[in-house]
Amino acid sequence: MTLAITGASGKTGWRIADEALRRGSSVRAILRPGSQLPHQLEGREQLTVVRTELGDAASLQQALAGCNALVIATGARPSVDLAGPLKVDALAIRDQIAACKAAGVGRVVLVSSLCAGRWLHPLNLFGLILVWKRLGEQWLEQSGLDWSIVRPGGLSEDDSRADGEGIVYSGPDVQESNSIPRRLVARVCVDALETPAAIGRIIEVTSSAGQASVALGDWLAVS
Repeated sequence: MTLAITGASGKTGWRIADEALRRGSSVRAILRPGSQLPHQLEGREQLTVVRTELGDAASLQQALAGCNALVIATGARPSVDLAGPLKVDALAIRDQIAACKAAGVGRVVLVSSLCAGRWLHPLNLFGLILVWKRLGEQWLEQSGLDWSIVRPGGLSEDDSRADGEGIVYSGPDVQESNSIPRRLVARVCVDALETPAAIGRIIEVTSSAGQASVALGDWLAVS
């Protein structure tokens, strides 16, 4: 598999790239021109870096050419620009969907957020971010592509938690809080690409030390 990842310079994105590389995939990390490749990915075999703005349709289509799948790990960051979430979590998703169709990429995994679509939530003080995340999700659901949406809870930088906690999976609009290491989110994204039953599913994920370890495919088989 040749996997494209947008937002690969981000804290979740580089971990998704790392997990995919460990499993033998070739990875095309798509970065904005001003973004820096995380040092964890420097010098990695089977990794190529392409720099483009997501709004540059021709360049993005070229960046995706020859890829089997795309993981969208882009996300708005806190900023004085309250239109940032609209631009990044909705409009940029639409641009990436269009580029996938033009480039013949049929499989997409989107990293979204727990509570996407919720209006009454403190996170919406930051430019209605959960509202725009849901709109981006809806555009992907209606795209005709083979999609999966991963909605993680609060994101932890502590990778040491990843091997000591089990993932709590649920369908949409079930979980409301709790956290999960970014490393586990990355594993779920790559698992989703390898699991046909994940197509057309919204998967909410948090984690807990008291949770038994269950593979994504096993959970999907009974959910």
